[in-house]
Amino acid sequence: MQTVRLGRSGLVVPRNGFGALPIQRISQADAVKLIRRALDGGMYYFDTARFYTDSEEKLGVALEGRRHEVIISTKTGATTADGFWSDLETSLRLLRTDYVDLYQFHNLAFCPKPGDGSGLYEAMLEAQRQGKVRHIGITNHRQRVAMEAIESGLYETLQYPFSYLATEADKRIVESCLQHDMGFICMKGLSGGLITHSAAAYAWLAQYEVAPIWGIQKESELDEWLSYQDNPPALDAAMQAVIDRDRRELSGDFCRGCGYCQPCTVGIKIQDCNRMSLFLQRAPHSVYVTQEWADEMAKIDDCVHCDLCKSRCPYGLDIPNLLVRNKADFDRVWNR
Repeated sequence: MQTVRLGRSGLVVPRNGFGALPIQRISQADAVKLIRRALDGGMYYFDTARFYTDSEEKLGVALEGRRHEVIISTKTGATTADGFWSDLETSLRLLRTDYVDLYQFHNLAFCPKPGDGSGLYEAMLEAQRQGKVRHIGITNHRQRVAMEAIESGLYETLQYPFSYLATEADKRIVESCLQHDMGFICMKGLSGGLITHSAAAYAWLAQYEVAPIWGIQKESELDEWLSYQDNPPALDAAMQAVIDRDRRELSGDFCRGCGYCQPCTVGIKIQDCNRMSLFLQRAPHSVYVTQEWADEMAKIDDCVHCDLCKSRCPYGLDIPNLLVRNKADFDRVWNR
């Protein structure tokens, strides 16, 4: 099994981490079965968040009695010290544990620091002193905040989107983490589902000292990742050709599907509708050219241009205009 050391935290995790966001979408019984199969297969690092509805609860049920076998990270999106403590105590209760291996500030618009007035970093240090938090991390989608966190020296890990669609600026963030002995946890290794060749995604990331976490909700997905544990794919010419093609098709501004633009004032499923053009290129039309999707795409005409989605987007995308372009592409196919 290939492993990665998460910088100065000293935590050693497999290159196949279990991203527990998608288990929100399945029953508790199915989630428990999936998690236990993952652990039995050697996937012992589990990443979740208070924001992921019942994900922590499902992990707690599945891992009860096996806490000593796993590394668990979770996150708080709190912006006040009171909110921090409320989130942490809730996470510990649901995860059925008295400590979190890695506790992360979750995609805040700023980098918490001592003396910044929020009290967040002071609360984190106190939680660590009490033994409720072993290591301190931060997650973000914003390059500015990510670089500030790295340079601050306050965090042991950074969780940030990284895949073979990464920009040069994204690669510099990874390199900077390594220079600062800061663990890099890779989210969005499949770029929100736009990358469909898992072996190529795994092999490309294996060039870097990063720890990918893969969102898993099906046994078939789990089997695929577990198959790479003992037989990791190599980055050969065929895989490089796939990567080169995807980079050509997915260059420029595109929605990563993070969902931070939501909720929409008029109920548009922004992160799905804004990727429709790419879905139509990369999946059978029968999957998306349906009445259900036609109804969803039609909601784009109801946009009131409040620009809330635009202000929330960590990538600075012009979401209203992207929605219009995606609807036009869908309508061309739908009206054939």
